[in-house]
Amino acid sequence: MDVRPRRPGPIRLAIVDDDPLVRTGLRILMGGSPDIELVGEAKDGTEVDALADAHWPDVVLMDLRMPKVDGLVATRRLRSRPSPPHVIVLTTFNADEHVLDALRAGASGFLLKDTPPMEIIAAVRTVAAGSATLSPAVIRQLIDHVADPSAGPRRDVARTRLATLTDREREVAVGLGRGWSNAEIATELSMSVPTVKGHVSRLLAKLDLNNRVQVALLVHDAELL
Repeated sequence: MDVRPRRPGPIRLAIVDDDPLVRTGLRILMGGSPDIELVGEAKDGTEVDALADAHWPDVVLMDLRMPKVDGLVATRRLRSRPSPPHVIVLTTFNADEHVLDALRAGASGFLLKDTPPMEIIAAVRTVAAGSATLSPAVIRQLIDHVADPSAGPRRDVARTRLATLTDREREVAVGLGRGWSNAEIATELSMSVPTVKGHVSRLLAKLDLNNRVQVALLVHDAELL
């Protein structure tokens, strides 16, 4: 999938949420950050294509639970576009059964709606820079709370996909699964940070994935941790 290069200037942010109070709160919050520009809002997933066409956001804050087209479908739509925006999914529950599906669909992370304001702003900046906002502790928590009868077949598929990696690439993938930063992986594996970055780029290309979160999920699916 193409990755749209970030244009100079503020991060272009869009909000998709059916609750007008949530949209208002996020609008006020982002208004105090000079490096973030709120370019558009939508109240349902039915409006995401028009929103993206009109405003070309860099990051979309996406509610998961909406009445017509939910955030999972809307995330898939956005991430299937050429040069798609990054997506951070929003949910009220830390064990929402759709969060893992949204992450597999290409979302770069998720936030609870009661996340402290400065953490929401930091997450938008992190995702816009090409990183993820999801910790392995959150992934494990979700996996622990979500009963998934397809876990066995998915484990076999994940192990087959990871078998295409070199030993070093596999070690880097496991580091991503543990939630390590590039610097932490470099320290643990006695590599330079630029070398780690190169391995991560090759991992994404080999595995046909969009971001580090999807690599982490694949490692968890393969039960390598």
